[in-house]
Amino acid sequence: MKLVTAIVQPGVLNAVQIALVHHGIHGMTITEVSGYARQRGHTEVYRGAEFTIDFIEKVKLEILCDDDEAQGVVEVIVTHARTGSVGDGKVWVTPVENVIRIRTGELDSAAV
Repeated sequence: MKLVTAIVQPGVLNAVQIALVHHGIHGMTITEVSGYARQRGHTEVYRGAEFTIDFIEKVKLEILCDDDEAQGVVEVIVTHARTGSVGDGKVWVTPVENVIRIRTGELDSAAV
């Protein structure tokens, strides 16, 4: 099992979600997050006062899948989340040892 985690811009979430559903992914967890990387936030002016926004709003997707599905999931996310702008996000894959569906006790692939 693998956990595919992606941090993307909120504006691409709908396109990524639709593409993942068409790819056969039926479940994912979405979390609104904020942070920064190389872009280090940005400066804005509000009522004449300049202030720095250190953290940029993003969306985190988490998708649990079988080992052989992970690369395809990554490709779908990267293809549909890419805008070509700084701050498009990151995707990483983490190995998962066990998955248990609480309601039924099913394990691993059957629990997804």
